[in-house]
Amino acid sequence: MASFVIEGGHRLHGEITPQGAKNEALQVICATLLTSEAVQIDNIPDIADVNNLISLLSNIGVKVVKNSANSYTFKAESIDFDYMHSAEYYSKSSSLRGSVMLVGPTLARFGEALIPKPGGDKIGRRRLDTHFDGLIKLGADFSYDAANQLFNVSGKNLKGCYMLLDEASVTGTANIIMAAVLAEGTTTIYNAACEPYIQQLCKMLTTMGADIQGIGSNLLTINGVKSLSGCHHTILPDMIEVGSFIGMAAMTASEITIKNVSIKNLGLIPDVFRKLGVRLEVKGDDIFIPAQEKIKIESYIDGSIMTIADAPWPGLTPDLLSVMLVVATKAKGSVLIHQKMFESRLFFVDKLIDMGAKIILCDPHRATIIGLGDDFHLRASTMSSPDIRAGIALLIAAMSAEGTSTIHNIDQIDRGYERIDERLNALGAKITRL
Repeated sequence: MASFVIEGGHRLHGEITPQGAKNEALQVICATLLTSEAVQIDNIPDIADVNNLISLLSNIGVKVVKNSANSYTFKAESIDFDYMHSAEYYSKSSSLRGSVMLVGPTLARFGEALIPKPGGDKIGRRRLDTHFDGLIKLGADFSYDAANQLFNVSGKNLKGCYMLLDEASVTGTANIIMAAVLAEGTTTIYNAACEPYIQQLCKMLTTMGADIQGIGSNLLTINGVKSLSGCHHTILPDMIEVGSFIGMAAMTASEITIKNVSIKNLGLIPDVFRKLGVRLEVKGDDIFIPAQEKIKIESYIDGSIMTIADAPWPGLTPDLLSVMLVVATKAKGSVLIHQKMFESRLFFVDKLIDMGAKIILCDPHRATIIGLGDDFHLRASTMSSPDIRAGIALLIAAMSAEGTSTIHNIDQIDRGYERIDERLNALGAKITRL
């Protein structure tokens, strides 16, 4: 198990470019199974979760060519279903949350799909009902082997229909879209997720020949086609990494420029950081954060405590609440962080409390942070990363703390952040990988 040793108190300076978006990469790589032709995808992040998915596709028979460090070509002429029934496949796919998005395209093109219950972050329940309910509405047969935790889906003649999703699940919407593009007739998906990465998936599929209307809204209309062709697709910058860098600059009083962030696809992220008192300037498609010794949390007009909560797009992504919570410990004022989607994601705050932060964990979904401003400095600590987003939040805390901290289980951070230690050290951080 790898660890980071972080010498706190060093300011960052310079420019940094965000990696390709992890969540988009997992979707569009799975979508390559929808055609027998070559699909080239650029700006793929070199991170554990994505690399494991690429390896899994190669194992099931997809021809994978690495064009450069962040560019691959995929050609799924056929699939090895014998391998998909092997213990090795069960082990590899169950350790990867993104493997669930193999179901939609495999079902649509080959008429069957088998997937073990996927793993990933330990952040609470992440049910899959929306995925399978949608596929069943398209005409698929579904069964679950509880003893072996295996999902089986089959259906040779999927037919379009109207469906109202019970939740705007991003991965659920992606799975249903990928199944519907090859289904017979018209599929209407209401309460669809409309995050930029879903929009990117839809744009890639339309380039491949799919007929999708309503992209960017929560009402999608998909007219099924007989087959899809190859394409060339480029992944967006990762909005979560952009937000993480904003948080790092604020916590370490650093002056940095985040390059090529795709401003129009960041949604509320810059504005929410401004509510925490972080100054940032948009310059073209870059974000400049000046060095700030003091930050002050805003209050509502009537003087009541600020609340920051996650919500489906165009609301605030839940993946950045951990970072914003850490930033609030340095700011002057109080804020309530409300994590609605996952009931275990705030449990990492006990590690921040050990570092001296003033935090009240109200319940599994809510935490109140009392920021003491420049009268307060986190102290160094030894801790372990429970998941990707808590891991980066703890790294930010350690970078701003007085003394030397150690973070164990950084494999969790590597799942979502490409060479994060090397890139931050190039800006002046002092992070050693053990």
